[in-house]
Amino acid sequence: MITLNPSRRGTGRLARVLCLVTAGLVLLSGCGFNGVSELPLPGGADTGDKPYQVKVKFRDVLDLVPNAGVRVNDVPVGRVSKIELAPNSWDAEVTLEVNRGTKLPGNAIARLRQSSLLGEKYVELADPPEPPRGRLINGDVIGLDRSSRNPEVEEVLGALSLLLNGGGVAQLQNITRELNAALEGREGDTRSLLNNLDKLVGGLDAQRNDITRALDSVNRLSASLNSQRGNIDTALRDLEPGLRVLDEQRGQLVTMLQSLDKLSGVATNVVNQSQGDLVHDLRQLQPTLTQLEKAGDNLPKSFEIMLTYPFTDKAVQGIKGDYTNLYVDADLNLTNILGNIGRSRQPLVQPPNAPPLPLGGLLQPGKPAPGNADPGTEPAPPPKPEDDDGGLLGSLLGGD
Repeated sequence: MITLNPSRRGTGRLARVLCLVTAGLVLLSGCGFNGVSELPLPGGADTGDKPYQVKVKFRDVLDLVPNAGVRVNDVPVGRVSKIELAPNSWDAEVTLEVNRGTKLPGNAIARLRQSSLLGEKYVELADPPEPPRGRLINGDVIGLDRSSRNPEVEEVLGALSLLLNGGGVAQLQNITRELNAALEGREGDTRSLLNNLDKLVGGLDAQRNDITRALDSVNRLSASLNSQRGNIDTALRDLEPGLRVLDEQRGQLVTMLQSLDKLSGVATNVVNQSQGDLVHDLRQLQPTLTQLEKAGDNLPKSFEIMLTYPFTDKAVQGIKGDYTNLYVDADLNLTNILGNIGRSRQPLVQPPNAPPLPLGGLLQPGKPAPGNADPGTEPAPPPKPEDDDGGLLGSLLGGD
């Protein structure tokens, strides 16, 4: 008869259990198992066969864990696959796996949210406030400028505790008392002040377009000044020597200004004293100026002849070439010149009511001078003008 030892039976069973556990641990270590956190959560988002990965940098990820959800408009679209430190920084870098069918702009933003007051953390992807650009693809990185997180419940309670315990809540009663004391008996003035403030704000609101244009103009001016900073710096630097010279000559400038002040006083006195004479002279000039105005274009046309005699503009136009020849016989004998003046049929320009010039017998040979005429004889009638009359200028040049 064969009998079994109970102690040997229990030892063999324990050995088999240990072998099974050891084999399981070896299998798990060979598969790269890093803990329970890598096990997929039930009810998670469907990432599909080929999800694309996006990295998001956060300054603080709080208690976000791997396999946490990724949502777009509260719809699960992916999960958090990895959380680690960003290279060469103390910021957190979260790797997200997002369903390939989810379409987001290239400048999308990421926010760390909480499902409820005591719920789990998840990453929310959303459109940016500015116009969208491009499309979010595999390998993109959302930087710190496009990531944020909501305040924690602990932070809100801590701030509330600071306000209630060490804040200014205890001073509200004193503030209310002082406000009542300041406004008591001045309700009308306070109401008027509020009405004026309301009008002021309304006026500013009505002119907001003008204010906006003014601010835009100031912005453009600032940009223009900024672009010309080098020129302004050079001008200010070069202005210093000039200011130094002005400072050195300050006494002379003050003396000059004082002298100008005295000169202006003297000039004012002279003008006041000679006001009547000045007005009289201006009135006497009025007829002359009136005649000049009536002359119109005749005066400048006469200058064309007087300043270019004997070659007028018309004569110059007829000259072919750049020069011309002029032959003039000028008789500069004074006796002949005076005789020509006396024989001229053109009367001399004489002042009104003035006697004729006493030219004696030089006027016309054989005839007495006007001053020596016999008083009993009647003056001879003036000769009739001939058709071929050279005028005063012709008489001076030898005309009859």
